[in-house]
Amino acid sequence: MKKRLLTLISCAILSLGILSGCSSADINTSAGETKTWRIGHEEVAGGVQDQYAMEFKRLVEERSNGKIEVEVYRANEIGSATDYLEFVQGGLLNFALVNPGSSGTTVPENNIFYNHFLLPEDDRDVQEFLKTSESIKLLNEINEENEMKVLDWFYQGYNAWTANNEIRKPADFKGVSIRTMQSPLIVASYSAYGANPTPMPYMEVYSGLQLKQIDAQVNPIFAIQEMGFYEVQKYLIQAKQDGFISGMIANKDYYDKLSSQEREMLKQIIEELNKFIYDVEIELNEKD
Repeated sequence: MKKRLLTLISCAILSLGILSGCSSADINTSAGETKTWRIGHEEVAGGVQDQYAMEFKRLVEERSNGKIEVEVYRANEIGSATDYLEFVQGGLLNFALVNPGSSGTTVPENNIFYNHFLLPEDDRDVQEFLKTSESIKLLNEINEENEMKVLDWFYQGYNAWTANNEIRKPADFKGVSIRTMQSPLIVASYSAYGANPTPMPYMEVYSGLQLKQIDAQVNPIFAIQEMGFYEVQKYLIQAKQDGFISGMIANKDYYDKLSSQEREMLKQIIEELNKFIYDVEIELNEKD
C-alpha cells in the first residue's frame, strides 16, 4: 500500500511537471524558454544504464544549446522498473531504459533475449546482432504497437549466477530458490532446471539473500559488484547462458510529435551512445 501511494504521488508530480512544461516540439523555442525531457532507468548511480542516461543528458543539453533540459530518474526514485515502463506508455516519462525482463510482461516477444544459450558467446557478436538483425526490426514494430518506440538495444554483459552452493550442471539447481525478473520465459527456464524461481524487486535482492529468503540470483558482473551481492554469496558461476539486454525506449506519441530537427539530433546521439556504452560495459564488467 505504501509503495503504491508513493507511485501515485510520483505520477501526480510528473503530471504537473509535464502540464507546466513547454509543449512545443521544436528546439527553436523562444529566448530563455526551455523544454524538459524526462528519462528513467533501473539501476543505481554509476551502473551501465546510469552512465548511458547521464551521457544522454549531457549530449542532448549540449546539442540543443540548452534549449532542452534532461531529468534523470534512477532506480526506485519515483517507482520500480515496471512503473517506469508504464510511465513511458502513459506519457509521464518521455524515455526509459528497461530490460526485456521488465518489458516482456507487456510485450512477450521481448523475452526472446532470455532463451538460454541462444546468443553468441562473444560480446562483439552480440552487439552486432542487436544492430543488424532483421529480427530486431520486427521486434521494434511489435513494441510500437504497444506505445513504445525502441530507439536502441544495447548489451550490458553476460548474466552470471551467484549462489551459496556450486552449480555446475542443471541438476544442481534442484530446490534452489533463485531470484529472477518477472519474465514468464525466465521463470519457466529455471523451473525446467528444477529450481524455484522467485521474482523480486532488484533493490530488495541483497536483503533477500542476506535473510535467506532466496538462495541465489542472476545478474551481470557489474551489477553483482555494485549491489554487493558477493558479500552474501559464496560462489560466482559464469555459464554465459544469456546476456543482459536493455532497450532505450520513448513514448511513441511524444516521439512522433518531435520536430524533424529533434529526431535527427536523437538519431545521431543514440548512434554515439551505442558505441559509448559498449566500451563502458566492457570496462565495468572486466574491472568488477
